[in-house]
Amino acid sequence: MNARYPVARPRRLRRTAAMRRMVAGTRLHPAELILPVFVKEGIAEPQPVDSMPGVVQHTRESLRKAAHEAAEAGVGGIILFGIPAQKDARGSGADDPDGIVQAALRDLTADLGDALVLMTDTCLDEYTDHGHCGLLTADGEVDNDATLERYASAAVAQAAAGSMMIAPSGMMDGQVEAIRAALDGAGFAEIPILAYAVKYASGFYGPFRDAAECAPQFGDRSAYQQDPAGPVGEALREVRLDLAEGADAVMVKPGLAYLDILRQVRDLVEVPVAAYQVSGEYAMVEAAAANGWIDRERVIMESLIAIRRAGADMILTYWATEVARALS
Repeated sequence: MNARYPVARPRRLRRTAAMRRMVAGTRLHPAELILPVFVKEGIAEPQPVDSMPGVVQHTRESLRKAAHEAAEAGVGGIILFGIPAQKDARGSGADDPDGIVQAALRDLTADLGDALVLMTDTCLDEYTDHGHCGLLTADGEVDNDATLERYASAAVAQAAAGSMMIAPSGMMDGQVEAIRAALDGAGFAEIPILAYAVKYASGFYGPFRDAAECAPQFGDRSAYQQDPAGPVGEALREVRLDLAEGADAVMVKPGLAYLDILRQVRDLVEVPVAAYQVSGEYAMVEAAAANGWIDRERVIMESLIAIRRAGADMILTYWATEVARALS
């Protein structure tokens, strides 16, 4: 760059809103947004989540309304998390044909057709009475290989009920391969897998555990989710492994605290990359805005632009419908 001030004046391209729009290097589109939703069995009215103002545990009926609103706003997809009325050690509700997620999928498929991509979280923590993401051994460790069988069964049940994309989030070794084999064997070779390939053992998940009622009853998930201080190479290795096992897209979770990882994943792969703007990120913005400390709408958009700029093709965000309306 040879020109210097006063010949070079970068502000020239920032003078007006029209000029800034024209030269913007990062844009959001409603179709890139995915709305996480919680549906709970056995409730008559939507239940507010205290730690996530504006988010509820849906009834099947209120979920149908929320999904319609998302579709009308142009949101690309929704991802379902289910809360069963009864939980047990093996997470039986995860693959029950009449389980809450499978019932909700049939509702939404009938209502919406393919107006939205209906995605499902494939894990066990919402369904187990101990709150961990898999089956436990006698000494309380998560049994990786036994858990794979449960994930595979849940994925097939979800696909049979209408899921258009399976999203395994449990961070078990081999989970993508097990699910891919099960889907193909059951006649669902066309269903893609969005792998939670890079998922950290993060403190930002706290409000989600209120919403999904899935806090571990002992210990934590550090033995299977990634260490926030772990080497970058570990994250990239997880991505490579999931792609080798048949993942069609990969995810980084959480979003804002791991933008550096997101960028490196984007540079590594040729498949779509998603990022999850998680519950703690949402809750902090809502709490600060409620106290008048920040400009809520401005911060929401800025945070999403940051995630998009770092390389995300898709963003899971609890503001998906609101933001899609604003963009339209």
